[in-house]
Amino acid sequence: MQCNLDQRGRKVRLGWCVLCLIVAVALAALHLLDVLTGWGWWIGIVALITSAALGYYAYRKGWCLMRAMGFKTPM
Repeated sequence: MQCNLDQRGRKVRLGWCVLCLIVAVALAALHLLDVLTGWGWWIGIVALITSAALGYYAYRKGWCLMRAMGFKTPM
């Protein structure tokens, strides 16, 4: 895989990763405190953690999946 992100793109991916993790932890805490009920919230939490993992991978490797597929991202 060839690097297709510059430093600005990497910083954005890292920010996205951190934001997704913060929201996932907040949702998990609210669910564990019984503020949010139902099993559907866990799907959202897992999706956020997966998105954070993909963002962290893009940050570390400098490689964006969307750019590799030919989409032009504004960064």
